[in-house]
Amino acid sequence: MNFKIKDKHVGLGCKSFIIAEIGSNHNQDFELALNLIDKAAEAGVDAVKFQTFRADAHVSKFAEMPSYLKGYENIHELIKSLELNRDWQKPLKEYAEEKGLIFFSSPCDYEAVDQLEKIGVPAHKVASFDLPDLDLIRYIAKTQKPILLSTGLADWMEIQRAVDVCREEGNNQILLFQCTSLYPAPANLSNLKAMQTMRDNFQVVVGYSDHTLGDNIPVAAVAMGASAIEKHFTLDRKMSGPDHAFAIEPDELRIMVRKIREVESAIGDGSKSGPRNEEMDMFHKVRRSLHASKDIKKGTVITEDMLVSKRPGFGVPIYLKDIVIGRVAREDINKDSWISWDLI
Repeated sequence: MNFKIKDKHVGLGCKSFIIAEIGSNHNQDFELALNLIDKAAEAGVDAVKFQTFRADAHVSKFAEMPSYLKGYENIHELIKSLELNRDWQKPLKEYAEEKGLIFFSSPCDYEAVDQLEKIGVPAHKVASFDLPDLDLIRYIAKTQKPILLSTGLADWMEIQRAVDVCREEGNNQILLFQCTSLYPAPANLSNLKAMQTMRDNFQVVVGYSDHTLGDNIPVAAVAMGASAIEKHFTLDRKMSGPDHAFAIEPDELRIMVRKIREVESAIGDGSKSGPRNEEMDMFHKVRRSLHASKDIKKGTVITEDMLVSKRPGFGVPIYLKDIVIGRVAREDINKDSWISWDLI
């Protein structure tokens, strides 16, 4: 189920693919967009993602404003004010790549897909709200690029239909994001277990697209097997715009990346094969082994009352006590000395 996004392996056994979701937080300011890329690179993420939409193709002029967007009157006008200048995409991609980052976007119309393909993005993302648009998903799947599908609001059949469309086009490079479509999202609705359920049922790579405040939930998602993390990113939560208030700021993003990498290193390989090399000092000096509970003279037959379990672990292992009982001391053994095989 693993695949590559440019030079990054994504899937089980790989480091989590961390995406700074700039989205529309560029506020139609090219210099701000560049600054966001700079700060994302400094934080150590793998990729930056934007959103490519046009209000006229994306939302009806008669659409109602979601309740979380308080202070805005018309969602069509709001979306129009957040459009990314598509002429920026090529220079933004080149700048991101200079900084060592992967650049891609969420194309919301066919023209957007074509334009992103023309500049050579290595993957495409489909937002939760666009998951029912199977024609758009099919069009993206035909690019044969990895396709990242957010599943906020979706039921199992909607996810199945989207996955089926991708596979019908021969595209199996699918990642499903568990997502809660609230802004901000409460932690108790994160449903991180859904990642494992989707992995098992759809046989795809899974990740977590986060709208909660802070970094606790995305870090936990990595511990639970998220192969990718997407987190909304801003320079300042006080900036004007609908997606700034719940986004993560640069210093917080850097800390989140560090925590994720620490958690990944802590997961390990699952084997239990004894002490690691770094633990050998503790293994020998702090573990228990068999010791003499009293002075034992040479030639004495050892009985159970002559043995005691103590630190360090240089002596015969405690589970072999019955083999030691009945043997003869080869030489005097002082009280509190560990019992080694050469002494009996």
